[in-house]
Amino acid sequence: MILLTKKVLMMHRRFHVKRDDRVMVITGREKGKVGKVLKVLKNDSVIVEKVNLIKRHTRPSPYTGKGGILEKEAPIHVSNVMVLCNKCMNPVRLGKRFLGDGTKSRVCKRCGEVLES
Repeated sequence: MILLTKKVLMMHRRFHVKRDDRVMVITGREKGKVGKVLKVLKNDSVIVEKVNLIKRHTRPSPYTGKGGILEKEAPIHVSNVMVLCNKCMNPVRLGKRFLGDGTKSRVCKRCGEVLES
């Protein structure tokens, strides 16, 4: 019997969202907001542009310059966002399809449109 550690399991995690995808928040306080994925984190969460803003009280430092109350995006769990299709402009599930040249790409399950990347 092989015991898998958390580190080994994290290496194989794949998410339905990628960086620069347009996503919609489907549940929670920010429900209905749309933004671009800035970063995909290893702890099953994403940072979405202009969504889930929090205020941070920071002190001045030589690196950042001035301090004060700064607004920044907080992470959202990856299960709370869905990718927006460019054609049907709705939050959709994604599927995989092999194209004619043999590359695998993501497709919209609703309309069949191939998503970039």
